[in-house]
Amino acid sequence: MKFTAQQIAEILEGDVVGNLDTEVSKLSKIEEGVTGSLTFLANPKYTPHIYTTKASITIVNKTFIPENSLDTTLIKVDDAYAAFSKLLEYYNLVKLNKTGIEQPSFISDSAKLGEDVYIGAFSYIGENVKIGDNVKIFPNVYLGDNVSIDDNTVVFAGSKIYSECIIGKYCVINSGAIIGADGFGFTPNENGEYSKVPQTGNVILEDFVDIGAATTIDRATLGSTIIRRGVKLDNQIQIAHNVEIGRNTVIAAQTGIAGSTKIGENCQIGGQVGIVGHIIIGNNVKIQAQSGIGRNVKDDEVLQGSPALSYGDYNKSYVHFKNLPKIVKDINDIEKKINGNS
Repeated sequence: MKFTAQQIAEILEGDVVGNLDTEVSKLSKIEEGVTGSLTFLANPKYTPHIYTTKASITIVNKTFIPENSLDTTLIKVDDAYAAFSKLLEYYNLVKLNKTGIEQPSFISDSAKLGEDVYIGAFSYIGENVKIGDNVKIFPNVYLGDNVSIDDNTVVFAGSKIYSECIIGKYCVINSGAIIGADGFGFTPNENGEYSKVPQTGNVILEDFVDIGAATTIDRATLGSTIIRRGVKLDNQIQIAHNVEIGRNTVIAAQTGIAGSTKIGENCQIGGQVGIVGHIIIGNNVKIQAQSGIGRNVKDDEVLQGSPALSYGDYNKSYVHFKNLPKIVKDINDIEKKINGNS
């Protein structure tokens, strides 16, 4: 798909300096630009590349004044980085703007589909599923019975959403994600064997939630596992049964959260963090990567380590830990002097 400089300028509310009819069909870094590509200049340290780039169109700030001749058409905007991000979002919408039902696929007679829906090949849509307007279901997706997906949500290839789960508006569920698998619930009997505890609840994703590739969110034992509005989950995260994650919290890859833990709003949790079950983490909490959280956490705490300490205490302790051999040697020397003088 090709766009002219004039069309792009209209989308970005920018001004063209150069040929209005210059066409582009792909994106590039400014230092790797080729004919037919679009790039941008936001960071001043990349300015030298604008004089050598082969990109056909470059988005720049309105304050940019070239010092040498250019071979690229400029589109001047208030904020080049924000404008390029907006264009990426627009490009994604155009790229994903598929409609229709591909075959082979299975759609239950009792399922209800909204307008401008896309159902990719080899997808399975179960009994009483409700799919809103402009929802995109890519190939090889499984939607169990009674699943509900609201308007403008995208479910990428190979994702599985088990029965009874509820997905809000403008959500993105990336490939291989599993929403609503059974929680890890077993109870030991007198023979030392484990019996499964039925997991009868569901998962609720509120609006504007992003779920990374191969992330798993388990259904509740009773009630719901709830991911609140605006939460962003990276790839390969495990969310256990009955967990609740507050609005606009972001969590990086390979984090695991055990059952029935409640996490507040606007938290930032790094990669490979382990969080035990049945605790409460407050609002605006920041947890550094590879930390282990085994206690309740108050609002606004910043934690690091395993078990996690306050960020300041961890750094002070780490300084002493690095010096531990010297500290031990100094103590031994002092003991020898004391013993020698006794």
